[in-house]
Amino acid sequence: MIRRFLTFIRFSHTIFALPFALGSMFVAAHGLPSFRAFMLIILAMVFARTAAMTFNRLADWEIDKRNPRTAARHELVPYTVAVAACVISAILFIVTTSFINPICFALSPVALIIVFFYSLTKRFTHGAQFFLGLALAAAPIGAWLAITGHFAWPPIVLGASVLCWVAGFDIIYASQDLEVDKREGLHSMVVWLGLRRALVLASLLHVGALAGFLLFGVLAQLGPIYFIGLSFVAVGLVYEQILAGKGTIISVNRAFFQVNATVSAIFVVTTLADRLFQQ
Repeated sequence: MIRRFLTFIRFSHTIFALPFALGSMFVAAHGLPSFRAFMLIILAMVFARTAAMTFNRLADWEIDKRNPRTAARHELVPYTVAVAACVISAILFIVTTSFINPICFALSPVALIIVFFYSLTKRFTHGAQFFLGLALAAAPIGAWLAITGHFAWPPIVLGASVLCWVAGFDIIYASQDLEVDKREGLHSMVVWLGLRRALVLASLLHVGALAGFLLFGVLAQLGPIYFIGLSFVAVGLVYEQILAGKGTIISVNRAFFQVNATVSAIFVVTTLADRLFQQ
């Protein structure tokens, strides 16, 4: 049952937001934070994402049944279990933030509203991919707040970069559902712009993301290790666009999961290594 639930919420996709939250945490803590802070941030991330993904599945329950790519999702977990998981995860997220600091606790309902709202956006706006980016952009900002207790420019810039990165790769991912979205009357940048122009937008967003990662490194006063790592991130993003251009299901899935997993892993490893080297 646990394995089915983890598949239901695509737990493996946690690797997209978590590394950027950890990178922000390492910078804010000037290296490794306390074990308590580390565990609270991990728990908050897991609970927030579980709540968001179960809400997404509930919101799209009937639509997913009619999409060949997602038709089997509702068979993994009963509807009532998904509702309970969503409510419990949301409560646990808020409780966890209460152990972090007052500002994280105060903003926890706002974070939940943001991650829940994304699931509804494709019903009324073509900018749904940007709302997904906003939801994941909250992760590095929240991690920074968990360590420092105040806002600063580096996590805001990093959050904006993550927004561009996520919106770009979700446009690529949404290309698989172009015909289904049209049939269901759903909105996306791919539906609005068409496949070719949407992929051009995705590439521009990834250029913007790379520029943002560069600015984050400057503002956070990171060193050579981070910027060398950033060059590999750039290679990964270029390769992602090449794969997306092929247009096959295999190439799109490889671009979406494997390449982005590598990009996020390089980011967090080089950020931590750079911070530790400067100590």
